[in-house]
Amino acid sequence: MEIVDYLCPMPNIIAIVGRPNVGKSTFFNRLIKSRVAIVDETAGVTRDRHYGKSDWNGIEFSVIDTGGYILGSEDIFEEEIRKQVELAISEADVIVFLVDVVEGLTSMDEDVAHILRRSKKKVFLVANKVDNNVRSFNTGEFYKLGLGEVYGISSINGSGTGELLDDLVKEFQDVSGIDIPDLPKIAVVGRPNVGKSSLINALLGEERHIVTPIAGTTRVTIYTPYNAFGFQFLLVDTAGLRKKGKVSENIEFYSVMRAIRAIEQSDVCLLMIDAVEGSESQDLNILHLIEKNKKGVVILVNKWDLVEKENNTIRDFEHMIKSRTAPFTDIPIVFTSVTQKQRIFKAMELAKKVYENRSRNISTSKLNELLLPIIEATPPPQHKGKYVKIKYITQLKTASPSFVFFCNMPQYIKEPYERFLENRLRENFDFSGVPIQIWFRQK
Repeated sequence: MEIVDYLCPMPNIIAIVGRPNVGKSTFFNRLIKSRVAIVDETAGVTRDRHYGKSDWNGIEFSVIDTGGYILGSEDIFEEEIRKQVELAISEADVIVFLVDVVEGLTSMDEDVAHILRRSKKKVFLVANKVDNNVRSFNTGEFYKLGLGEVYGISSINGSGTGELLDDLVKEFQDVSGIDIPDLPKIAVVGRPNVGKSSLINALLGEERHIVTPIAGTTRVTIYTPYNAFGFQFLLVDTAGLRKKGKVSENIEFYSVMRAIRAIEQSDVCLLMIDAVEGSESQDLNILHLIEKNKKGVVILVNKWDLVEKENNTIRDFEHMIKSRTAPFTDIPIVFTSVTQKQRIFKAMELAKKVYENRSRNISTSKLNELLLPIIEATPPPQHKGKYVKIKYITQLKTASPSFVFFCNMPQYIKEPYERFLENRLRENFDFSGVPIQIWFRQK
């Protein structure tokens, strides 16, 4: 069977690089319009995985604060900074190199610039903390780095960021006009060596032929059609044309960057977990990326043939996974052995079902008929003697299930009650494997 692959530009990714304490997390927060990153005066305090979505002039892109991927002790070593920069070069489309106008040009800045000059990536040199005219004048010394124009900004108050973003989004690829079949897009994601490639090979076999190349595109997603055994969908594979080069890679960072690209261009993700090693923090990081992007998910516990089993092994393993994924526990789990081809088609059946769940639309009349009596029997807790009255529910026309609850005082509805409503939605309608968004609006 000859398999024809479709090529499409990948989602646009910006990586923010620079030495510690130049304001990477503050700049990241401004771009994604939130406060998810930790900001502290102590150098190297960033420890979380910082990924977010942003847009400018109608163009969407993803933002990575690479500082969150530095490993090691409390001290940040120059070697870790170098790895961070090389990984950004390997995986991002555009790099923002942040420097600090207050501290001025440092030897570490020069080391980073040397690496960036040798790359073929588009680099924007950004001098941060430009809060007055004197500091604006001082940005001139950074032209010594040989990276072209210096953009002076203040991440804290936002000055200068508009001009930077105007030029930055011009570098992104235009994905309009790319003719991709309208089929479910299934991505296989997970940590390295959990069996992702083996699963794809087991489904597809070896004969693959790539067609429709796009001139000038060096970074593409490969959509591989699968049409057999009653299934018809596109497998999303971003690894096919990607080279690791000579990067001494931080495996966790690298796999997250790849997962981001695959997740963003999929409808449903098959998240593979190693049955022998068990569920690890990296699996949860990838699951959170899937949730953040509102994609469907099926968890595949692979290498199940290598696990010694007792009467309740499956039940205990499922309980362990759901305790770690809580509060999002309504996720199909299938135990597979790709090498033995055990239950891989069951995984495809579940992926198809989750795709249907993600596309499910509930009529307004049905929503109100079923949920309003439940809400009346268990209303939101009163707040300072004030009673919240939910009057009306409707589903939004979005790519993933989103619901609006109209009420008199939406500001008094707290997260526990939101979880209660989500659970009632899941009990009455099949949204297994699909993140649900709930909004409260004034009525």
